[in-house]
Amino acid sequence: MRITMIGSGYVGLVSGVCFADFGHDVICVDKDASKIAALQHGEIPIFEPGLEQLVADNVRAGRLSFTTDVETSVAASDVVFIAVGTPSRRGDGHADLSYVYAAAREIAEHVKDFTVIVTKSTVPVGTGDEVERIIRETNPQADVAVVSNPEFLREGAAIEDFKRPDRIVIGLNDDRARGVMTEVYRPLYLNQAPLLFTARRTSELIKYAANAFLAMKITFINEMSDLCEKVGANVQEVSRGIGLDGRIGSKFLHAGPGYGGSCFPKDTLALAKTAQDFDSPVRLIETTISINDNRKRAMGRKVIAAMGGDIRGKTIAVLGLTFKPNTDDMRDSPAISVIQALQDAGATVTGYDPEGMDNARLLIDNIAYADDAYAAARGADALVIVTEWNQFRALDFARLKSVMNAPVLVDLRNIYRHDEVTKHGFAYTSVGRPSNDATL
Repeated sequence: MRITMIGSGYVGLVSGVCFADFGHDVICVDKDASKIAALQHGEIPIFEPGLEQLVADNVRAGRLSFTTDVETSVAASDVVFIAVGTPSRRGDGHADLSYVYAAAREIAEHVKDFTVIVTKSTVPVGTGDEVERIIRETNPQADVAVVSNPEFLREGAAIEDFKRPDRIVIGLNDDRARGVMTEVYRPLYLNQAPLLFTARRTSELIKYAANAFLAMKITFINEMSDLCEKVGANVQEVSRGIGLDGRIGSKFLHAGPGYGGSCFPKDTLALAKTAQDFDSPVRLIETTISINDNRKRAMGRKVIAAMGGDIRGKTIAVLGLTFKPNTDDMRDSPAISVIQALQDAGATVTGYDPEGMDNARLLIDNIAYADDAYAAARGADALVIVTEWNQFRALDFARLKSVMNAPVLVDLRNIYRHDEVTKHGFAYTSVGRPSNDATL
């Protein structure tokens, strides 16, 4: 199949490269000429494990290319994916669909013969209808089928998720597109990855419902962690105890500083706004959004409390700036709110992240960026783990204690046990676990 991917950001690039690896001929298109030039030279604009090698392999094989030329690529394609950004719209929180609609108009101007137009971007219910209307208004002779095919990729594990998915959701109202989309995903179908064909609007809602449910699950265990601290229970054991129930499952039940990233914050908000517009409010999701927003800054207050309540003039080292490990994505990272709360209370902050430093510098002002965890800890009155990168799981506490001004560790991801930290002379605070439990 000949595939054009409009948008070479996270979703478009990963999807395009994986399709090429399946044997399809893929052209990734982007209006950002500097991004395309970098990709043509093998420079990857995002950090995703395994992506750089996969790009190089498929470019070398002649199955993958990059361009700013929409006209030529669309005209030669059987399938055109729209994978542009849908950020929260300023002012009201709705998904900003201007990039999707602009892509639809441009596709309509250049499409030839029968072409399947696939929305890969996360979009509210009814977006496919509007995309189809725009295309037919722009080019009444266009012979197209508009399809919804949401992505379910986790940053840091996107290639594995794409090649071994739980399900592939395809929403369509045109039976001609069914055979085309089956062929696009044929390599996965042969591996028995379930293809779920639905109506287009149903497909659009599945994506939002899935992300909202996972966000709600994270928020639930975070609220349980607060209760655990009040009653002397252990949130990790609570999580395991309920997660062993097959109806609940163990994933997304890890207490921490709240969710962030490119999907959950904007998608929960967009779903809530869409539901309000249709006079069918989703109260659980609205509450989830509020709790999560408040929790991030509350984690800053937790650090302050662990340091005795007064941090003015103190130095605090923050390890992990991205919203999760194995990505350089800083969007809505809990670290942003935690650091802001510490600065507002008068502290000086140093920070370190294995991959997110460049992006962090664009978002977080007035902190000192260090070259590694120990450089960040030098002279600090406390060390805070915000993101659970693997390299933070085996810190040398003797070395840390020798460079810190005061041995205080606040572990917002519960990656250590109480006894293994305190035996080195550290004061230790975690999330949802009683500090006097020697088994932790």
